[in-house]
Formats: sequence, structure tokens, C-alpha cells
Amino acid sequence: MNKMKRISIAIVIMAVTIGSSLNAQSKFFTRNGNISFFSDGSSEKIDAVNHKVSCVIDATTGQIEFGVLMQAFEFEKALMQEHFNENYVESEKFPKATFKGTIADNNIVKYNADGIYKVNVTGKLTLHGVTNDVTSKGTITVKGGKVIANAEFKILLEEYKIEIPSLVKDKVAKDVRIVVDIQLDPLNK
Repeated sequence: MNKMKRISIAIVIMAVTIGSSLNAQSKFFTRNGNISFFSDGSSEKIDAVNHKVSCVIDATTGQIEFGVLMQAFEFEKALMQEHFNENYVESEKFPKATFKGTIADNNIVKYNADGIYKVNVTGKLTLHGVTNDVTSKGTITVKGGKVIANAEFKILLEEYKIEIPSLVKDKVAKDVRIVVDIQLDPLNK
């Protein structure tokens, strides 16, 4: 085999190897992400955390999706958790919240190199059977082949038709601060 053919074959093998390793890490996934929410009313402070959040990020397109089981939110007080599931989000009727969106400036994120990237995320949040547009600033951190996604944003309860009982209406805030803290691993196909 002549030298030129060997070089061509080596280049083709390298391209295939590099292409398949990049493709193998084009999606990142978790089933153990964290989402917390906080409501700071005049006399009622409510906070809860959910450690069973599913999330997938497609590094190629910037598509991002979340799935959140509402009954997996944990509260400090059992009574608050019961009221949350029965009276506010009606978890039996609306068991899941979802977010489907895009990392708007995904082109700045280098998923194959460690770094911290400030990004903007836009998409649709479905909660309590209502879907609304959501925009948030966030951070994507790539470290050791893993992706960490962080964001914080507020929603108004009335925009999702979540009614506050009149008995506590003046004690509970009308908006909720949501904090996203997700660590994702490469999705192996």
C-alpha cells in the first residue's frame, strides 16, 4: 500500500472515531435532578424540594426537557405537603409538570471541554394543566464530562390557575421562585 493511501485511511479512521465519540456525548440525562421552590408570603414561608427530576439536554440542538412528578416534592411539614398536593396543584388530576425548551445561545457552550457558560433558556412550562412561555437566565457548567444546569425564575400562581384558599390568601405569596440544580451524565446509546 502506498504512503498516500495509508494516510487517507488513517484520516478516515480518525474522522469516524472522533465523530462517533462526539455523537455518543451529544445528549446528557438524569433522573435525579433537583428542583426547589420557595414562596415567601407575609406569614407563611413555603419551600419544597424534588430530587427525582428527569432532564435531557441535546448538546447538538440545545433542546432541553424536564419532567417533574408533583408528589415527589418534599416539605418540612407533612400538612403543607398534603395541602400542596390536594388543594393547590391537585397532583391526582395533574401528576406531572413539564418544561420543553431551548438553550437560546447553545452555540457558546463547549460540551466537550470544562467551562462555565451563561445562557438564556426559553420554552414552555406546563403546570396544573396550563402551559405558559418561560424565559430564564441560567448557567451551564461542563466539568469532567458531566453537565450541571442551574437556573432561577419566578412564576405567578394565577397564571397556572392555582387557587389559594381564601382562608390563607393574605398569608401566602402570589408568586413562587423556582430553583433548578441538575447534574447530567452523558447518555449512552
